Amino acid sequence: MTRVLICDDDIMIGEALHDVLTAESDLAVVAIAHTASDAIDLAERHLPDIVVLDVRMPGGGGIRVARELRDRCPTTRVVAFSAYADPATVAEMRRAGVTEYLVKGVPNTDIVATVRRLARGPFGKL
Repeated sequence: MTRVLICDDDIMIGEALHDVLTAESDLAVVAIAHTASDAIDLAERHLPDIVVLDVRMPGGGGIRVARELRDRCPTTRVVAFSAYADPATVAEMRRAGVTEYLVKGVPNTDIVATVRRLARGPFGKL
């Protein structure tokens, strides 16, 4: 079972991601965070395999979260999930430790496939 932490300040997006991911028998959402600080705390508490992370969040944003997780949860893989697709933002998130970058509006099947692909990576359990 792949354990996923969702981090998005938009409650509706967090719930939608929860529904999409928990509909899959091999994925389990361990928590939903709405701020950067909550994301870091919940990641340390639950040690998820994958974090789906919004770029813009209160408390330092996705960049802060990705950097913190790189040090605190080194085996956790991070997928950025953002409305911002400009090259500078994507590059900054990748430098912070994000493995994949998805733009909001992609099909749900792409989100699920990305989570599964990362889970099968060098640190994955699948």
